[in-house]
Amino acid sequence: MRDGIFHLDRRPNISIQGQIREMLVSAILGRQLPPGDPLPSSRKLAKSLGVSRNTVVLAYQGLVDDGYLESRERSGFYVSDDIMEGRADEPVAPPATPDPRPNDGPDWTQRFQVRPSHQSNIEKPRNWLTYPYPFIYGQVDQSLFPIAQWRECSRQALGRKGMDVWTGDALAADDPMLIEQIQTRLLPRRGILARDDEILVTMGAQNALYLLAALLVRDETRVAIEDPGYPDVRNIFGLKTDHILPVPVDAHGLPVDEQLDGADIVFVTPSHQAPTTVTMPKARRQELLARAGEKDFVIIEDDYEWETNYVSEPTPALKSMDTAGRVIYVGSLSKTLFPGLRLGYLVGPAPLIKEARALRRLMLRHAPNNNQRTAALFLALGHHDSLVHKLQKAYRERWKIMGQALADHLPGWSKAPTFGGTSYWVSGPDGFDAGKLADRALDDGVIIEPGRVNFAQSRPPRNHFRLGFSSIVAERIEPGIRLLADIVKRDF
Repeated sequence: MRDGIFHLDRRPNISIQGQIREMLVSAILGRQLPPGDPLPSSRKLAKSLGVSRNTVVLAYQGLVDDGYLESRERSGFYVSDDIMEGRADEPVAPPATPDPRPNDGPDWTQRFQVRPSHQSNIEKPRNWLTYPYPFIYGQVDQSLFPIAQWRECSRQALGRKGMDVWTGDALAADDPMLIEQIQTRLLPRRGILARDDEILVTMGAQNALYLLAALLVRDETRVAIEDPGYPDVRNIFGLKTDHILPVPVDAHGLPVDEQLDGADIVFVTPSHQAPTTVTMPKARRQELLARAGEKDFVIIEDDYEWETNYVSEPTPALKSMDTAGRVIYVGSLSKTLFPGLRLGYLVGPAPLIKEARALRRLMLRHAPNNNQRTAALFLALGHHDSLVHKLQKAYRERWKIMGQALADHLPGWSKAPTFGGTSYWVSGPDGFDAGKLADRALDDGVIIEPGRVNFAQSRPPRNHFRLGFSSIVAERIEPGIRLLADIVKRDF
């Protein structure tokens, strides 16, 4: 037995007992510890690893309970003789070859009907948490999240009494408890009333948008989008049709004029335009609904950040004003809970939801039942409302600090979002290159998001960028903006 097998790379996100178990399971399944091999005594392994003997004993006992080890009286612990039964022999790695495609294999590049990897997408450093000034959008400040309450909801959701909810295949159905909470807790805050058959749980807002594109868009379909706007919407619909109609936004969001005529679908973010942060006034919303009826187009409303309105009076969702069934509403829990949860919802006419449900079944059946039930409990027990209040308070402070810092260090480059939200849209002078600024700022620990990806035209303006403040603590905002301004003065 090789002593090199037994070592720990201490990690803060897993217990020592868990790390010992992982080490041993990897060695057993990797055949470094073959069946019948003895393990070191608990005392010897504890001394070798520098941990408590009780920790090793608990890890050993857990592996006995799960069939990896067997305990022999007065002899110690051994790898179970039958733990590897039913497993195929370990595959032999193929020899290295300079040609990744065999001569008789398919040429995959000729078989693709679409090439999503060729599209322009928002890019963010995977290790953004390690940067001192992460002005990154769409991520969360983990210190604000009520982890104890979420853990308790998860514990209840995964309890034995609820096993029938989270262990079964629900086919195309959603968790009725989550649907009820969306109906009673989320939608009423936006002025929306919906029946069960008008709501579909999705794997985030993007899943909802992809379902809509698959159901409603074909080659000749004309889709009007905001410009600048949400790149993923442009990319999703761009996979289905070449008739994407970018409509430049103004100080009140999407203009309602002849630019929309001829469109079959209009995508809009009226409450908090992405990314410019402007809010569409009620009068323009009414004009948009009237024009939709007159010109016979449907509207997709992405209400992506409604919970972060802490500055102005709440504005009702466009969907709440719709009496003709022309507005399809897309919502998400990503901005209040966390984006990794991947839970959203779609609200629309029952015939649309019926087809979207059937299509979702073919794609992924349904969102994970355990996540649905945990989120439902989190809503039902009032934790979500409490979290929204907490986030609004924290974001309002950061909104003020960032607004003042921009006014002090980059005067005239931005206007404070009247809605609130979690970001500022910043515009440098004509000819300024925000992409180059982002590259140079990254070297100094500052993350910003260049705005050119938000524009649909082939030669987009390069002087815009977005500064998010949802994931950066308040005391780092002003120093980060000051450093950013110093880079501008030094290098531009």
